[in-house]
Amino acid sequence: MSIAIYNLTSSLHQESLVEMSTNAFLSALNLDFEFCGDDFSTYGTHSLDLIFVRTGGTEGIFRNLMPSLVRPSNRPFYLLTSGKSNSLAAAMEILSFLQQNGYNGEIIHGSSAYVSKRIKLLSRVGEARRSLEGCRLGIIGEPSDWLISSLYDKNEVRDRLGIELVEIPMEELLQTIADSPVPEESNDLWKSAVCTSEQVRKSVPVAHQIYIALKKLVARHSLQGFTLRCFDLLTEVHNTGCLALAQLNADGIVAGCEGDVPAMLSMKLAQSLIGTSGFQANPAHINPDTGEILFAHCTIPFDLVERFEFDTHFESGIGVGVRGFAKEGPVTVLKVSGDLTRQFVEEGELIRCQSEPGLCRTQMVLKLSNTDYFLKHPIGNHHIILPGHHREAFEKMLKW
Repeated sequence: MSIAIYNLTSSLHQESLVEMSTNAFLSALNLDFEFCGDDFSTYGTHSLDLIFVRTGGTEGIFRNLMPSLVRPSNRPFYLLTSGKSNSLAAAMEILSFLQQNGYNGEIIHGSSAYVSKRIKLLSRVGEARRSLEGCRLGIIGEPSDWLISSLYDKNEVRDRLGIELVEIPMEELLQTIADSPVPEESNDLWKSAVCTSEQVRKSVPVAHQIYIALKKLVARHSLQGFTLRCFDLLTEVHNTGCLALAQLNADGIVAGCEGDVPAMLSMKLAQSLIGTSGFQANPAHINPDTGEILFAHCTIPFDLVERFEFDTHFESGIGVGVRGFAKEGPVTVLKVSGDLTRQFVEEGELIRCQSEPGLCRTQMVLKLSNTDYFLKHPIGNHHIILPGHHREAFEKMLKW
């Protein structure tokens, strides 16, 4: 993490006393940072840039500086204050001025423990946002026909997140599959999996072939992730992408289903912020009385589960689907819209994984406090499930 602290100080205050107060305040935070003083020439180049309002009477200084600090990315202004020498009052005036002029910002003020925790969170968010700049995500085939609300805005995604969406014809993947030999041996992880039938076991080599072809496309187009119009594989290759997507996500390559771009973006945001894969799934049943929601899908990243087995793909009854069993405990459910105008983040608990017939193979029952959203204002059907509670970090990242 890269944290820089810049100063705003009024000449009316005695410098020696301000320096003494500054050293005591910053030392108590116990953070690694670059102290830039009143030299703002590198402002905007770090994971987190803090403007330390050290004294009152600095409002005019900031107003004069602001034109050189504003960035096209619309990064918020973070005003750090100890409360000494009327610094909080000045920071409030500056923040009000920023908001009047259409800019976002926040005053970071409170106990040393609170300020330190807040700075660490904002720095982590800043690092995640920086990691997205120049990221290339593929759309292999068009979004599935039934995703009628899951639209996306390439320009908005590029301008706000720095992500380039790369459209790749399905024909290119099909040709790459055809050009890739069927492997004779599976990797050791797949060999250890239970197959629910001989039909499934015989389908694994072609599922492996699809995995190899997708890796070639990722390398060819310099992708950090993609979403796949996977149902086309059922008719064209007589298999599925479920196994390939489970492995690619575990490999660190975001791999989404059904050509769902908003779900893919949600998965990439999650990966950049908390460094883990996300489970793309859709609700299959909701109990508003208890807050229990059953999510299901036919693939799940291997790094999210304690164990897994191979079954057929649910809807078609062919190929290889993945039934995974994740550890019970805290989870976060996330979704952003394709134009980034809406987002949903909710914390809850994974209370059990199950294996009921008549559903997609991986099934998780979550308990959430907010079920009205799903029944009244959902952002499409797919949502991303992540281990752990991360709502505060995601909310800050999505409002950046």
